[in-house]
Amino acid sequence: MQLYEEQKPVGQTEHHVILEGRERLSVSGVEDVESFDENTIVLHTDQGTLVVRGEDLHIEKLSLDGGELRVEGTMDSLTYEDSGGERSGFFARLFG
Repeated sequence: MQLYEEQKPVGQTEHHVILEGRERLSVSGVEDVESFDENTIVLHTDQGTLVVRGEDLHIEKLSLDGGELRVEGTMDSLTYEDSGGERSGFFARLFG
């Protein structure tokens, strides 16, 4: 029996979500930000689509090259959506 460790491609970061007191959110492994406003941020990570909901949300830092996102505001929920379909699948379900 042989065990092996799956390695990420060069330049791809690990996915981490760090929430500090519902007021600061740091996410790594971010591939794209689909949409954002002061109540909702939809972003694609290497682990699926992450939807952040809250109030007065502000993107403080976004580095797609480094795969990092930092948000400040009041976070109410963090939800992963299925990543099995197309990237527009979330909005297709929402408005379709």
